Amino acid sequence: MDIILSVKNLNAWYGEKQALFDVSIDIPRYHITAIIGPSGCGKTTLLRCLNRLHELGQGNKVKGEVYFYGRNFKGNIYDPNVDPTEIRKHMGMVFQKPNPFPMLSVYDNVAIGLKINGIKDKKKIDEIVMNSLKKAYLLDEVKDSLNKSGASLSGGQQQRLCIARAIAYNPEILLMDEPTSALDPIATSKIEQLLVELKKEFTIIIVTHNMQQAARISDYTAFMYLGKLIEFAPTEELFENPKHELTEKYITGKFG
Repeated sequence: MDIILSVKNLNAWYGEKQALFDVSIDIPRYHITAIIGPSGCGKTTLLRCLNRLHELGQGNKVKGEVYFYGRNFKGNIYDPNVDPTEIRKHMGMVFQKPNPFPMLSVYDNVAIGLKINGIKDKKKIDEIVMNSLKKAYLLDEVKDSLNKSGASLSGGQQQRLCIARAIAYNPEILLMDEPTSALDPIATSKIEQLLVELKKEFTIIIVTHNMQQAARISDYTAFMYLGKLIEFAPTEELFENPKHELTEKYITGKFG
């Protein structure tokens, strides 16, 4: 298994409250890994620790190691010499609620990261924006309204716009925090199809409360409970033959 992220004994706190306890997990490259578990079990906290977003909250702290084996970075992302903003360039993030920048056009929502990172060549930006919209299954729907506000799109389109924005800078990993929980079934289905397509180019880690979604689209599934990683296995194996009693109880609906 080709590993892109290796998490070792990761602990995280919100002030005095510990949210993650000694989490260790290896994330395979070019696969979809789903993180499931009941509300408050640490799924989103783990995701935010992977690109050093967690520590931005006042009083938040992290202890442990996350080794990233990327194209242009190899080593522990929590090494004191590492710039967190550099790590975030390698890991695009898509949040639960679509959050396009309302003051910006569809085009500029995708282009903004490129411009902030110093790309000035208009032709190159055009090319990347169109390609990102195409990869996000959105170009055909917005090609005549690129100058309209990103907020004018439907919820599902807004989320695909956010995915286009996340992939425009060509990260290696896409982190997704419940990306379809605010969407209707049709929009959800489009995003799921999109993610299966995108794993050819990106490693995807998705937090989802929807076990059916994890079963449909992920290659590997991690089950978390009370801040601990209980079980991690190929998705089919975890759902059909869970090794841990807690996993079995959760996937059969006995709690959650």
